[in-house]
Amino acid sequence: MDLRLQGKRAFVSGSTRGIGFAIARALLSEGAAVIINGRDPERVNGAVASLRVSVPGASVDGIAADFAHPVEVAALVESLEDVDIVVANVGIFGLAPFEEVDDAEWQRYFEVDLLSAVRLSRGLIDPMLARGWGRIILISSESGIDVPADMIHYGVMKAGLLALGNGLAKLTRGTEVTVNTVVGGPTYSDGVAGVVEQISRAQEIDADELKATLAAGNRTSLLQRFIEPNEIADLVAYLASPRSSATNGAAVRADGGVLTGML
Repeated sequence: MDLRLQGKRAFVSGSTRGIGFAIARALLSEGAAVIINGRDPERVNGAVASLRVSVPGASVDGIAADFAHPVEVAALVESLEDVDIVVANVGIFGLAPFEEVDDAEWQRYFEVDLLSAVRLSRGLIDPMLARGWGRIILISSESGIDVPADMIHYGVMKAGLLALGNGLAKLTRGTEVTVNTVVGGPTYSDGVAGVVEQISRAQEIDADELKATLAAGNRTSLLQRFIEPNEIADLVAYLASPRSSATNGAAVRADGGVLTGML
């Protein structure tokens, strides 16, 4: 299926690796020009080079900016006024007992996981509306619906993205601009892979065996394996395309059946 993304220009935050990188690659493969993003200029340049090899002839550039710093974000947003597609993917996560997460850590999560999407959307939705077409896609998580007790700070931010997408979509009524939120499930991103490999070395067991055991241990998963980043990316590419024109204000699940209730 041709997603009709030729000539479209996209920005993907937090895209030097993992889900963001897979999203950038999927959009490039469909003919969109893509701007990727990360905190470290060298890592951004490396990811750009890798994407150019992976998708020959692709139009890809990169911008280094740390979403924890408002000044950097403001400069980034100003340079993106003519983008057609924004994917707010950047985020941080980690396990921590609720009582040990202090105000500074809550603020860090707020800046990166939630306010990053607010700032991108606030700066770019009006130009999209003025041009008459656009896509804003927020990357949330099943943790925003079924909040883990050991990741409450993370779950609260992901729940906030669901609320943000719901409200923003109402601003697009009667236009060709849409806002949707992807609810991802347990995904074998680079960060998760690193943790699995670390545990496997410590326990002296095979990493692939541990990966399969952890996935099978999720009692509500229908997939019974980790989701691969490209599986999230394929859904994002569809939502970014003109073919998704009837999908607006939605929280679209790519959770492998982990969530047991209706969304």
